Amino acid sequence: MPESNSTAVTEFLFEGFSSFGWQHRLIFFVVFLTLYLLTLSGNIIIVTIIHLYRHLHTPMYFFLSILSISETCYTVAIIPRMLFGLLSPYQCISIQGCAIQLFFYLTFGINNCFLLTVMGYDRYVAICKPLRYSVIMSHRSCAGLASGSLGIGLGMAIIQVTSVFGLPYCDAFVISHFFCDVRPLLKLACADATANEIINFVVSVCVLILPMGLVFISYVFNISTILKIASAEGRKKAFATCASHLTVVIIHYGCASIIYLKPKAQSSHKQDTLISVTYTVITPLLNPVVYTLRNKEVKDALCRAIGRKPLAS
Repeated sequence: MPESNSTAVTEFLFEGFSSFGWQHRLIFFVVFLTLYLLTLSGNIIIVTIIHLYRHLHTPMYFFLSILSISETCYTVAIIPRMLFGLLSPYQCISIQGCAIQLFFYLTFGINNCFLLTVMGYDRYVAICKPLRYSVIMSHRSCAGLASGSLGIGLGMAIIQVTSVFGLPYCDAFVISHFFCDVRPLLKLACADATANEIINFVVSVCVLILPMGLVFISYVFNISTILKIASAEGRKKAFATCASHLTVVIIHYGCASIIYLKPKAQSSHKQDTLISVTYTVITPLLNPVVYTLRNKEVKDALCRAIGRKPLAS
C-alpha cells in the first residue's frame, strides 16, 4: 500500500535517450525519422498497390494490406513522441495520455502477432490443401480472421491497461523508457505488483508463444509438403511464397519474446531500450521491405504503377 504522506502521480517523465549527448540524439533523430518515413511510405504503397490491382485481391495480399495498416497505426502510437523526445529530452506525459498510448501500442502490437499467425495459416492451406483453398479462405473467412485478430488485440490491451493503471503511482514518476510500456510502469507502482506481473507474463505467453508455436507447426507441414513436389521449379516457387513471411515472423516474435519473456532480474535499461528500438522502429520496416523486394507480383504491380514494364519472369 502507498504511504500516507506520498504524493499521487498525475504525469510521468520519459527518461528516453537523455543519457546520450545532443550530437548522438541528433544522429538518432535523423536515422529514426528516415526509417519512420520509409515505413509509412512503404506500407502506404503496399496498401495502394494491393487495392489498385485486382490480381492481388487474394487472401494472402488481403492479410498483407491489413498488416501494413496495423503496422502504420502501431508506429504512429510510438515513434512521433519518441522523435520529439530526442530533440527535447525528459518529455512529460499525463497518466491518461500514458494509458492511451499503452492501449494503442498493445492493441496493434498484439494484432500484428495474430495477423502473422493468420498469414501462416493461409500459407498452410495454400500449400497443404490447395484444392480446398478457395473454400476455406473465402472472403467471409478472411474478414472473420482479420476481425478476430483485432478483437484479441483489443481484449488483451484492455486487460493489460486495466491491470497496470489499477495500481497506485506515487512519488516515483520517471519512466526508464521512451514510451509507456508495461514493465517500466509496473516498476514505478507504489504497491505490490506481483499479481500484475503474473498477468503480464500470462498475456505475453498467450500472445507470443502460442501463435509462434502454431506458425512453426504449420511450417513443418508446409516444408514436408513442398519437399514432395516433383518439379524443382514448383518447390522453388512454394519456398519463395513462405520465405518472406517466415523472415518477418522470426524477427518479429524473436524481438518481442526477448522483451516480454525475459526474466525480470536480467533486465537492463540500455539493453531493453536497444531491443525496443529494434522492435518499434526497425521491425515495422521489414514488412514493406521484405514483402516488396522478395515478392515478384508486388514488384510487377509497382513497376506498372510507376509506368515501367513488369519484371521479366
